[in-house]
Amino acid sequence: MTNSRLLVLFDLDGTLVDPAGSITGGIAAALAASGLPVPPAAELDRMVGPALKDSLTGIAAVPADRLEHVIAEYRRGYRETGMASSRPYPRVADAVRTLRAEGALVAVATQKPEPLARDLLAVQGLDLLFDSIHGSPADERLAAADGKVSIVGAALAQHAGEYSNAVMIGDRSHDVHGASANGIPCIGVGWGFAQDGELEAAGAAAVVQFPEDLVPAVHSCVRTAGAHGTL
Repeated sequence: MTNSRLLVLFDLDGTLVDPAGSITGGIAAALAASGLPVPPAAELDRMVGPALKDSLTGIAAVPADRLEHVIAEYRRGYRETGMASSRPYPRVADAVRTLRAEGALVAVATQKPEPLARDLLAVQGLDLLFDSIHGSPADERLAAADGKVSIVGAALAQHAGEYSNAVMIGDRSHDVHGASANGIPCIGVGWGFAQDGELEAAGAAAVVQFPEDLVPAVHSCVRTAGAHGTL
């Protein structure tokens, strides 16, 4: 018999949890402590979501020989104060609970190092809401070069045979691209860190502005994709 369950993958920072400046402020502090220039606020906002090493080299232009030091400085501060100062976006956890109550599997797919993602979710009291949590390696130098693609793929692989339809939910274009590369649609959320039009340009199946619209958007996305034979 074909399994008819739905698998919903959630991004973490900018989707489930508001970093409340802990990521941008932490990156700025780590750069300053390392004697490196700090990008403008708009550029720091762009660094929320992608793998940290990619943002540091591609946006902040951190030299390769300084990268490990900057990451260590950032992670130290994030563990000491950043995780606790982050906060869940209001009503997003309610959407996760509703999906679970409807029988869906729910998982996290983030480019944050997986041990750190687990710690953050535990600090915020969200870890037990999810059937699995997937992220980058603890050693960020080993992070896959394909961004979110491998992480989404790992989540799908872990639950292979348990679901028939899957949807990704995220706030940045790399969430859309990671989902698309794995053959699933992505719903964008408007409360995260995407630039205006970023999610639409990336090909998001829908973009919602309020957490209470998430569950209806998931249902609509699954119906539409199923009708077109793309799930």
